Amino acid sequence: MEMLGYWHPSPCYGHIMQYIENKTFAEIAVGDSAELQRTLTAEDIDLFAVMSGDVNPAHVDEEYAKSDMFHEVIAHGMWGGALISAVLGTELPGPGTIYLKQTLRFRKPVGIGDTIKVLLSVTEKLSSKNRLVFSCHCTNQHDEMVIEGVAEVVAPTEKVRRPRMQLPEVLLHERGARYRELFTATESFAPVASAVVYPCDALSLQGALEARQQGLIEPLLIGPDQLLRTISEEAGLDLSDIRIINAAHGLDATRRALQAVHQGDAQAIIKGSLPTDKFMAELVKEESGLRTDRLMSHIFVMDVPHYAKLLLITDAEINIAPTLHHKADIVQNAIDLAHVLGIVQPKVAILSAVEEVNPKIPSTVDAAALCKMADRGQITGALVDGPLGFDNAISKMAADAEAIRSDIAGDADIVVAPDLEAGAMVAKQLIYLASAEAAGIILGARVPIMLTSRSNSRLAKLASCALAQLYVNQHQPMRAISTAARLA
Repeated sequence: MEMLGYWHPSPCYGHIMQYIENKTFAEIAVGDSAELQRTLTAEDIDLFAVMSGDVNPAHVDEEYAKSDMFHEVIAHGMWGGALISAVLGTELPGPGTIYLKQTLRFRKPVGIGDTIKVLLSVTEKLSSKNRLVFSCHCTNQHDEMVIEGVAEVVAPTEKVRRPRMQLPEVLLHERGARYRELFTATESFAPVASAVVYPCDALSLQGALEARQQGLIEPLLIGPDQLLRTISEEAGLDLSDIRIINAAHGLDATRRALQAVHQGDAQAIIKGSLPTDKFMAELVKEESGLRTDRLMSHIFVMDVPHYAKLLLITDAEINIAPTLHHKADIVQNAIDLAHVLGIVQPKVAILSAVEEVNPKIPSTVDAAALCKMADRGQITGALVDGPLGFDNAISKMAADAEAIRSDIAGDADIVVAPDLEAGAMVAKQLIYLASAEAAGIILGARVPIMLTSRSNSRLAKLASCALAQLYVNQHQPMRAISTAARLA
């Protein structure tokens, strides 16, 4: 389990300043006590695992934990020990305390939802060395002892009073957690026969083989036969049972991939190491036979930390300056993919710089027209609203602050960029500033097309293959009718 942690300090403006104040050795008597109470959450366990590196499956693997002796995920034992330390460092004696010894006996496990009360009492006071001995008792909500022990500290001799520091807000995100749902959804489907065009580097070959191993695709490698075998041998990859179609160069490989589609040997196409512009130049030609009445467009399916669900972004790869009719197809392609992902009525936000229609900003006029097209059934299967700024599309707080009344604002499944530049900027900012994973697929052609690049993570490449597998097995071909054609 790979977790990403994010933090930022919580603002304290407008709040009454709180302080931490200690008790000196001279102020403390035998029998003095202090306590705190904390309820264990799943996030507490994840955060402790990230901090300590302790990924014992009893603490982080729910499936394993069910078969373990306690039949549930339990807290790390030292999570409770950390609570004892918190009392000593902040309550009694407080700041200036030096921890010397700690003995602990773990009596019962602590599970998610348990409320633990930590009570520390002074049992000895050793004047010669300013030392204190504490009894430590941790009980759960049923008054059952879960941890007990003895702590010894050096108590402070000088008074300390300090502002209570604002702790950073920590947000945990399990990388690829939402993509796992994609992989689960493909388990009942056969691998998709996929033409892998010019995979002439180790990463391209490895990605295709791993997707095959995961049951997502059955690769058909198209490229210079001897070069592919040389690369595979150097990388330690086994191509012995993989079909290879020999192609002299990248253009030849792309054309042979198209032949494989026309002959029924391939249900999808995957870009290997060719530059995207050269790869797509052949596929979009009229004579390629790959085009339909629907415009080809690219959809990123992004797993974004801080966002509660997958976010589809389109078009950030192919269409530079789409017209209104082009945008209608781009929107419909994304809606079709959302349906395949199980989103029954996706919420589509048409992006612009502002939320009001302004003739000086053409994207706002297009957004309004797309919404009306959805109202009239020219775009189907979704709720569509716009123009919306990106902040208002994905943040309910931002939308409420601007008094935007919309069923889509703050909860978008799909965001539609006004042009390629804006779409690419949004997608790449999420990837590089928010650590988003970015799977992607091109729709609107006879078969789905997967664009992979060297910068894509392993997880994103596999998820892209999963998207193609789901689309091939669930999409209804009769839906691939151009919105522009419906307008004619």
